[in-house]
Amino acid sequence: MRRVVHSMRLLLVALLASVMLVPSASAFELIMFRRVGCPWCAAWDREIGPIYPKTEIGQRIPLRQLDLDRDSTAALKLTSPVRYTPTFVLVDGQLEIARIEGYPGVDFFWARLERMASEPANPK
Repeated sequence: MRRVVHSMRLLLVALLASVMLVPSASAFELIMFRRVGCPWCAAWDREIGPIYPKTEIGQRIPLRQLDLDRDSTAALKLTSPVRYTPTFVLVDGQLEIARIEGYPGVDFFWARLERMASEPANPK
């Protein structure tokens, strides 16, 4: 009986370890929509751009930048059209999960991004 229990424990540990090693099927990404000459995009570039990929959230949710006037958004499943720049859209694959419209400063950006990323449907 002890051997059976021991074998079951080993099997359970092996199963849990293999599940933890499987990458998530989700492909979360933050898309920044911008326009040439956008002063708020330039402010974001100065204040956040250089550090974003070095942060924990930046490593979990990579950033892709799209020019609102030049790049196609046809493949994205957005909840509504993007009208303002910058607009930051959190997507899972190509499906919009949440968005931040505008950039009124560092504190606002990080707080909103952390809140978006911590909601139940979003990456943890």
